[in-house]
Amino acid sequence: MDALRSAATAPWLQSLALLCLCAAYLQGGWHRARDFRGVVAEVKALGLTPAAPIAATALVLQLAVSALLADRFRAAPQAERQRAVNAFFEHWGLVGGMLLVAWHDLGDSHAG
Repeated sequence: MDALRSAATAPWLQSLALLCLCAAYLQGGWHRARDFRGVVAEVKALGLTPAAPIAATALVLQLAVSALLADRFRAAPQAERQRAVNAFFEHWGLVGGMLLVAWHDLGDSHAG
């Protein structure tokens, strides 16, 4: 049991877990950064201005911009709505997971 606890609490495992938790955002941000013109075009198609600063902000705050501005699942055509709903709530689930990790980490660091 001690060997399992030691392996499960190894610092490298925490780093790997945090990287995995953020992987979707890292990949998405990297993909969007490589096609900035495409991101600006998406923002323009949503009718948002000024498009370039909003697109740049989306690279930094990808989840918030996607959830609040671009992922309007209620307005999606019926055939696409379920996919959009799933993506919306998956993103908020990841945010909850990240907040839980931060809360837990801060709690441990202040425990003494």
